[in-house]
Amino acid sequence: MKRRVACITLLCLIAVSLLAFDTFSRLVTVEPESGKEGDIASAKGENLEKAKICEIYLTAGTKDVKAAITEQAEGEIKFKIPKMAAGRYHLMLLTANKASMIEQPVVFTVE
Repeated sequence: MKRRVACITLLCLIAVSLLAFDTFSRLVTVEPESGKEGDIASAKGENLEKAKICEIYLTAGTKDVKAAITEQAEGEIKFKIPKMAAGRYHLMLLTANKASMIEQPVVFTVE
């Protein structure tokens, strides 16, 4: 009996964990991988709709620069490269409830 309860509890925990990660926003790619001020780039991933993500930033760890979103859908955010110093930047997402900024493993190079 204890073993059955433990198994059911474990299965419930796994199900809850999978549901939580299912709604997690993440970026997988950015195209092109480099560009200059004013260019439009496309970041693709999952759970990127306006109900979940409200802003996108380029960050070097110490300074975050907001990029203007030009188009947004569940699987893609198109954004305009802001005026900033040349270099390599990670993309970062601000959740719609403004509770967290999620730095992504996707890198964009500003020329």
